[in-house]
Amino acid sequence: MSLFGIRFDLRNPSFSGTSMAERVAAALEMAEWADRLGARQIVLAEHHGSEDGYLPSPLTMGAAIAAKTRQAVIRLFLAAPFYDPLRLAEDLALLDLISKGRIDVNLVAGYVPSEFAMFDVPMSERPARMTEVVKTLKQAWSGEPFEYRGRTVLIRPAPFRRGGPPITLGGSSEAAARRAARIGDGFAPGLPTLWDFYRDECLKIGKPDPGPPRRATPAVTILSLNPQEAWETLAPYFLHETNAYGAWEATRGGEILHQQAADAAALRKMGTYRILTPQDYQEELRAAGAAAFTMLHPMVGGIPPELAWEHLRLFEQHVLSGGG
Repeated sequence: MSLFGIRFDLRNPSFSGTSMAERVAAALEMAEWADRLGARQIVLAEHHGSEDGYLPSPLTMGAAIAAKTRQAVIRLFLAAPFYDPLRLAEDLALLDLISKGRIDVNLVAGYVPSEFAMFDVPMSERPARMTEVVKTLKQAWSGEPFEYRGRTVLIRPAPFRRGGPPITLGGSSEAAARRAARIGDGFAPGLPTLWDFYRDECLKIGKPDPGPPRRATPAVTILSLNPQEAWETLAPYFLHETNAYGAWEATRGGEILHQQAADAAALRKMGTYRILTPQDYQEELRAAGAAAFTMLHPMVGGIPPELAWEHLRLFEQHVLSGGG
């Protein structure tokens, strides 16, 4: 059986013709479907104030998914600077209990200026806030009273797992990579080249060698029996995602991971969005061997649920089952 996960961000542009309530319900159904079929992880991302309704609360969505699933790890990407550290410690402890230890906490510093303005948080405080959140979570989940901003506090109830969930830090700079080595339990680099800094810092401070970076393709793959026809239908959603991310990333400077595209033809040449037949995708996975892993993104860019289900059914029938 192919190893796979599934991710949701709940982008819901107006041209999709889908209500947000319908999209949320579809995501819960898809998460339950993925868990039943053996998904390794369910990934939830976070952004705020987005015109297309991007998921602002992975904690709430994660709790709903945890109640509907039994085995998949629920991987939460949380923008640490926007959270009260003590309240986050409580919420994550409860979510760890609801899921019986199936949450994976991934903290990121955020990068969209409008989001920092929305929460009245100076962007210059990102490193300090990230460090405080990590320190607070680890102390809170120790089960012992601890000093927090000049007062003694105690967090109850304790998480399901002793010491709480592991904390992975994300980042797109050398400083973020080295900080992850010093205070985190893992690193999710925004750029593959940053892994070397993380590994170097781990070795420098006496942590175990994390080994080589995990290699994963950033491309989004959708399955269709008629890829050319599907491209005409789905291209607007692909364009919406890459251009929305590209616009955000352009505000932070540095390397841009999502290139903006003027039209479907330009986007198709980039290769970051692909539509393959199930047979072609099967061959690709076989060639990858034991390293093969599929990250499903069925409603990417706001694809309507009914079209997303067509993709998922093909994945179930032809890839998971090994059928032709």
